[in-house]
Amino acid sequence: MIIEIKPEQQKVLDRAARSGMSPEDVLDQAFAVIDEQYREDDWMLAEKQFIAVQIEEGFAQSERGELLDADLAIKGLREGRTTRRIA
Repeated sequence: MIIEIKPEQQKVLDRAARSGMSPEDVLDQAFAVIDEQYREDDWMLAEKQFIAVQIEEGFAQSERGELLDADLAIKGLREGRTTRRIA
């Protein structure tokens, strides 16, 4: 397969080469990022109903003045996501 790359993409490859990475390593990393994004999208679609309920509950809590500190909220979201992935 032959692909043409844009000048800015070539700059990334050149910079990676100077750091010791091969073009294949760069592509492996790029594909890993893309794959992770698709898995995240799949997770979002699979959990759409759950997410909608959580958002609705969050709005209700906000209206009642029951807000969480941002750091605690992020921690809770990450922990919940990890628990759902394991289950």
